[in-house]
Amino acid sequence: MTKLLYQGHGSLRLISDNGVVIYIDPFAGSGYDIAANIILVTHQHFDHRALHRPVKKPDCVIIQNSEALKKGVYNYFKVKDIQIEAVPAYNKNHSKDKCVGYLVTIDGILCYFAGDTSKTAEMNSLILRRVDYAFLPVDGIFNMGEDEASECAEIIGALHATPIHMAPGRLFSEKKAEAFSAKNKLIVRPGEEIKLQK
Repeated sequence: MTKLLYQGHGSLRLISDNGVVIYIDPFAGSGYDIAANIILVTHQHFDHRALHRPVKKPDCVIIQNSEALKKGVYNYFKVKDIQIEAVPAYNKNHSKDKCVGYLVTIDGILCYFAGDTSKTAEMNSLILRRVDYAFLPVDGIFNMGEDEASECAEIIGALHATPIHMAPGRLFSEKKAEAFSAKNKLIVRPGEEIKLQK
């Protein structure tokens, strides 16, 4: 069964049923000791690209925003049966041509890792994708706040919506998490590992 570890801030780790290990925006928390097959970076701010933190397998594939988005084209990757699709992520603090989110299909489960963003026009099409899990920033400083993220969760229509990236310099904010009011809210705290299911 697919497992997801929320490491804190914007950092997450996925492990597929057959042991493929994926880190998304490595930086915060712990749990980097399981060797990575894939590392995904949404953009180049320091708190999303600590590539030295995860242990890496010799054939580890690192996909950064510069590979994911080239000349205005959002690219698709398939690595060890994991499907990865770059999607738009942007706001006044994050340039549309330098930042991405990712749709990751793992063991038949579709996860949306929004990256650093606010509400985007492109989110309207995600409801057609039938997202299972959406991970949305809610800090309200560099990205959208809890209310806007809650609105995005409704637009996307994922089965579960989890707030992340809550406060600069902190792994988690209980206040921000509770203020995220999406009806499909799933709170995951730093160091907590959950089993993903449809």
